[in-house]
Amino acid sequence: MAWSPDGSRLASAGSGREGGELFVWEAHSGERVQTLAEHPGVAFAVAWSPSGERLVSGGSDGRLRWWEFQSGQCVRVQEAHQGTVQALKVSPNGRRLASCGDDGAIRLWDLESGEHLQTLRRDRPYERLTITGIRGLTDAQKASLRALGAFEDMSVGGELPALPGERGMTT
Repeated sequence: MAWSPDGSRLASAGSGREGGELFVWEAHSGERVQTLAEHPGVAFAVAWSPSGERLVSGGSDGRLRWWEFQSGQCVRVQEAHQGTVQALKVSPNGRRLASCGDDGAIRLWDLESGEHLQTLRRDRPYERLTITGIRGLTDAQKASLRALGAFEDMSVGGELPALPGERGMTT
């Protein structure tokens, strides 16, 4: 949930019958004044722009979405995180947005343009380890290693030679 800058409205994120939904409530009366129901997956986080004219949401698909409050239209979508976007916070000066997700990263964005500015990340145990061409890893294991900092160069053709003792190898 997030309060509008003037404190008159409250935005909430969640899921509905057809996917994610954002609701905007009039704080004084409790009346729902807007429903943004075209959010793929589950909406987990929401933040207001300083003007109160836009909302930004983050969801289970790892993307950020910028919404025009009055029209209810999504005006921008950005890839943000591997996994769910867990939280959003607007900077005190209202110019930046911080997002954090399941991937352990904090990403900073220009709130107006949606431009990615910087990624903050704690050291990860497999940072900069290449797993390109390594055999014997399942897709789930590769995904786990990537989440821990490893990378795979998909432009490289072929695999690394098998290690001695691997099945199917002749010596």
